[in-house]
Amino acid sequence: MKSLKNHMILYDADCPMCKLYTSGFAKTGMLEQQGVQPYQQMPAEICPYIDQQRAVNEIALVDRTSGEVTYGIHSLFKVLGNSMPVFKTLFACKPFIWIMTKVYAFISYNRKVIIPAAIAEDSTVLQPTFKLRYRLSYLTFTWFAASCILTAYVPLLKELMPVGGQYREYLICGGQIVWQAIMICLLAKDQKWTYLGNMMTISFAGALLLLPAMLLANHLDLPALFYAGYFLGVAGLMFLEHYRRMALLKLGIIPTLSWVLYRIVFLLIILFI
Repeated sequence: MKSLKNHMILYDADCPMCKLYTSGFAKTGMLEQQGVQPYQQMPAEICPYIDQQRAVNEIALVDRTSGEVTYGIHSLFKVLGNSMPVFKTLFACKPFIWIMTKVYAFISYNRKVIIPAAIAEDSTVLQPTFKLRYRLSYLTFTWFAASCILTAYVPLLKELMPVGGQYREYLICGGQIVWQAIMICLLAKDQKWTYLGNMMTISFAGALLLLPAMLLANHLDLPALFYAGYFLGVAGLMFLEHYRRMALLKLGIIPTLSWVLYRIVFLLIILFI
């Protein structure tokens, strides 16, 4: 592939997603090997050109010859368009740019709750700007997606538990957001949006893990006990991930216990009321 010469892209070293795709640029030859650096180790000669807070929010691509800097989706389009000219027309299409800018911002401003890192001990290290509208959008998306998948999964358990109404899983999942929001406000109010983002990432990931079993159900006639066991296995993984993330956020065991208690209470209500 054609390499973009004399350019440097600055990624977030604490973001596995950022590290993965930027290293991919170097490995595939889209950028030179020395053209990929974490912004935490930004070369001194690059600093005068960079809006450092914006570079934290949106990945920066610096032309080391002219000093020109592009940010976010425009940086990615510049690298990809140089290596794959066939897409240049698409990357210049204003409606496509607008849509992809929103998608990029949705992921970028939520990346710390999608794949969390330990809280930085050094308070001087710049962190992504928090934007409430993107966090609310993320909570809404993950709530809807997880609830939709759970609604489709529950009929596989009909021999063991009532299927319930069409919107039951939406109400239960939404209720857990409210329940945990109240709990975290009592425990660590300043981390409520960080916690809720992490919690809904776990819920969404758990729902995605149910998809293989749902696909299997289209081809094999397995007993409800199998799907119940599969669900419990996924729930166990979710518990472990919740516990791990609480350790990273230094929130202790209480949020995990509250999360489990809510699910147990509603399971008992479904089974016996």
